[in-house]
Amino acid sequence: MDDEPNVTYITLGGHVDMHSYKNVYFFIMLSAYILIICFNITIVCLIWIHKNLHEPMYIFIAALLLNSVLFSTNIYPKLLIDFLSEKQIISYSACLLQFFVNYSIGGSEFLLLSAMAYDRYVSICKPLQYAMIMTKSTVSVVLVLAWLVPLGLIAVPTILSAEMKLCNFTLNGIFCNNSVYSLHCVSSKARSTFGVVSLIITALLPLLFILFTYTRILIVSYQSCRKVRKKAAQTCLPHLLVLISFSCLCAFDVIIVRVRSDCPQVLCFIMTLQTILYHPLFNPIIYGLKMKELSKHLRRLFCQISDLT
Repeated sequence: MDDEPNVTYITLGGHVDMHSYKNVYFFIMLSAYILIICFNITIVCLIWIHKNLHEPMYIFIAALLLNSVLFSTNIYPKLLIDFLSEKQIISYSACLLQFFVNYSIGGSEFLLLSAMAYDRYVSICKPLQYAMIMTKSTVSVVLVLAWLVPLGLIAVPTILSAEMKLCNFTLNGIFCNNSVYSLHCVSSKARSTFGVVSLIITALLPLLFILFTYTRILIVSYQSCRKVRKKAAQTCLPHLLVLISFSCLCAFDVIIVRVRSDCPQVLCFIMTLQTILYHPLFNPIIYGLKMKELSKHLRRLFCQISDLT
């Protein structure tokens, strides 16, 4: 589908009939996008402003919430435009960019969650060594690696995909994910191999590391006093909830690509909307409610706002 010289357009075939409910979809998703931006940025700003929140745990939370903003901004503006458009199309280069940003942020999220798990492990299992291990320079290096490593890994299959010939110009989805591989005339062993390597480094290994650290935390907490168990529950539970939520989202992303041909289009459309709606809203709510210091600052902020109004 070449409407302009050297520009290839892809039809996003995962959308349902937009004529009847396009304004409803647009209003719901625009409201969700505004809430995502407001919720996540509010907590990031609180962490930035209050010096007692300048700790590794809260810095990693801020990075995680910034990822949610980037992920949503990568998906929502184009999605909102599509709801109001007669044709839901995207240039192949823009599609690959969306794919690249989407999975780079996904890999970064797993690495940040593993960094948060290690932070909790040191805090609970090695409290006397915490200040020496979790220094500012250590946190800075971890943050840089958590963002740069996925960028480098996902760049390779993205570049390989850009050079491959297309035989299909309809993508079974509402945004560009792993379904872009179905557009190519032939599969690439190099891309598939590197994709598996990227998955192992950015998802599987961090997940195994998280399970190991939380197992150690559980063992140490069980053998310790009530105060230690309470601290472990208060600080680890939000991270575990976010990990479970994000893991389910990633599993769904893989499954939906495999079963989309057998899935009713309306059902797949609604379920896909839920995945991009649920997780970016879930993170700030969980951390805002469950993290004691964050919850305290949020309540104070809401009281100040209510006093002004």
